Amino acid sequence: MITDKLMPIETTHMCSHLQKKLFQPDGDYYPIWQAMQDDDTLTAVVRSRPLHLYRNGKKILVLAGKAQPKIIREDKIQEFSLRSYSLPSSLRNWVC
Repeated sequence: MITDKLMPIETTHMCSHLQKKLFQPDGDYYPIWQAMQDDDTLTAVVRSRPLHLYRNGKKILVLAGKAQPKIIREDKIQEFSLRSYSLPSSLRNWVC
C-alpha cells in the first residue's frame, strides 16, 4: 500500500506499469499523484488493475499501465495527466 501524505492507495492489484507511471517522479501520471494529495474532492480506487479516479463520487478518469487513459468526464485533473496523449477532439480545447 502506498500512503504518501493524504491519499492511501492499495497497490496489491495495481498493474506494475501503472505503478511506475503514477509513483515515480519521471512517470507520465506522477503530476496526477501530486495533485491528488492536495485535493480533498478526489478519491482513487484500484479496480481490476487500472486506477479509477472520482471527484465528489463521480468517476472522471481511468488510468491503466499500458492503455491510454479513458476520460469519463471533463475535469481539471486532466491537465496534469493527458498532455502527451491524443485527446478526443471534443476535449482538445478544454480549459479548466
